[in-house]
Amino acid sequence: MKYYLIAGEASGDLHGSKLIKEIKNIDMHANIRCWGGNLMKKAGGTLVKDYKELAFMGFIEVLRHLKTILKNLKFCKKDIEKFNPDVIVYIDYPGFNLRIAKWAKKRGYKNHYYISPQIWAWNENRISIIKKNIDSMYVILPFEKDYYKRKHDFKVYFVGHPLLENFKKEKVSSNFFNKNKISKKKPLIAMLPGSRKQEIKRMIKTLIETSKKFLEFQFVLAAAPGIEINWYKKFIDNTDIIIVKNQTYDLLKASEAAIVSSGTATLETAIIGVPQVVCYKTNFFTYQIAKRLVKLKFISLVNLILNKKIVEELIQKKFTTNNLSITLEKILVEKNQNTIKKEYRKIISKLGAKSASKTTARLIVSSIK
Repeated sequence: MKYYLIAGEASGDLHGSKLIKEIKNIDMHANIRCWGGNLMKKAGGTLVKDYKELAFMGFIEVLRHLKTILKNLKFCKKDIEKFNPDVIVYIDYPGFNLRIAKWAKKRGYKNHYYISPQIWAWNENRISIIKKNIDSMYVILPFEKDYYKRKHDFKVYFVGHPLLENFKKEKVSSNFFNKNKISKKKPLIAMLPGSRKQEIKRMIKTLIETSKKFLEFQFVLAAAPGIEINWYKKFIDNTDIIIVKNQTYDLLKASEAAIVSSGTATLETAIIGVPQVVCYKTNFFTYQIAKRLVKLKFISLVNLILNKKIVEELIQKKFTTNNLSITLEKILVEKNQNTIKKEYRKIISKLGAKSASKTTARLIVSSIK
């Protein structure tokens, strides 16, 4: 069978790579062509486009790169027609993927969607496009199945969260501290400022200023997969901040607390069990537009899943050195840490079995056979 997968971000590359491995385990002759990254390529997919060429975030950024996006859409359609897959699997990335799905449906291709667009947060009118053009939807958040069924009478499959597949109970790798020249004399605070340069630039100054207020701690920054360490160095060269790459889970396991940019990383941090403060700052105009469109009380998955504030969210103007310092001091108190970790365990229990990729692959392969 022939499979065409489209992912447009680092997280999509990770989840897509696991899906490819599971598809290949079931279908020994699977021919997989994909948009994604090195992980999907290593898993056995023929990489067409790297997500680094696709990851535009925010309304202003999308408008600035509209010509490139339209060019990519045109190329994708031609590539699909040439490959003529038995199924197209869309992985999140809705702005691009739903446009391709609409086109593909008219041409008789089977459309499967893994990791639902967050229409429960904003742009709910996308449900009409989904119902008309998506043959099967596989959701990964516990409240999404009920949302689709109760509110839109659309059947979806809850397959569990793929992040659960990534975590093992082992402790920090034995060479983590030596490899990165990190002293064990100071407790660590992890900094996960996101995966896009534009959002990191807006947050890095506040992170640096905050680190200077906690001299008894060592601050360690997790570099994003698609960004070279040298790019970070121009911001933190005259600081004591250490950078690590491709070791985010080890860093979190070794840390007392974490400063995390809103996104999937907030859930990863919760699963590992590290008290965190969620931060985010974007372009002023993008924020003003989003504020009027987004319908949620919270922006972090940690708070959304339990529908209450488990971790503090410092967004836009609230993201200041003073606010961040006060919040960090609170979550470093043992009593507060225990409370947060107790709530984290409730989240994990709601995320389903540790077999999201396997379950999704089985459903996709069986449906096209």
